[in-house]
Amino acid sequence: MANTAIYNMGGQEVGTIELADSVFAAELKPHLVHLAVVQHLAALRQGTQKAKTRGEVSGGGRKPWRQKGTGHARQGSTRAPQWTHGGVVFAPTPRSYKIKMNPKEKRAALKSVFTDKLQSGNLIVLDQLSFNEIKTKNMANVLKNLKADKAYVVIVGNDQNVVLSARNLPEMKLSSTGTLSIYDMLKYDKLVLTQDAVKAIEEVYA
Repeated sequence: MANTAIYNMGGQEVGTIELADSVFAAELKPHLVHLAVVQHLAALRQGTQKAKTRGEVSGGGRKPWRQKGTGHARQGSTRAPQWTHGGVVFAPTPRSYKIKMNPKEKRAALKSVFTDKLQSGNLIVLDQLSFNEIKTKNMANVLKNLKADKAYVVIVGNDQNVVLSARNLPEMKLSSTGTLSIYDMLKYDKLVLTQDAVKAIEEVYA
């Protein structure tokens, strides 16, 4: 099993922790990580774009001129796509952009990201993360001590003092173990896990 250091909120090393190889030393599968990112970005699209085809535009029921003898090209409607105020060719309609990804593939993608963060030295384990009061400066100081200016922080539960102290920091994102985001794990340079979060992750993904 891989070992990594445990730090306190002051940035001091206070021990080591053994990480499960099945989660933090898994086989890297970049294609599944890519699929997870594409799925995340696709899910953000509203899919509400709509334009009218020639059959949906009002008017244009009468033939603008007779078929032959005018010198003009033949026309059947003033709402054909080549006319001003006409319909749109192959007009977009509301649709869902969601991409399906199997749970097994998501697990493999998450393990790949955990493994890559550990191997690249961008995984930090905290002994605990808790505050006595809601203060943004407290969270900012913790990240400064850990030298994690741009970090994705994962905790267990929903500690309001921690959540509210972190929400105004633009260069970090706080998440619980139940709402892990592969996209955000890749977006931020450092992955910070509390010791309890490591145990919870290993219980689910090992």
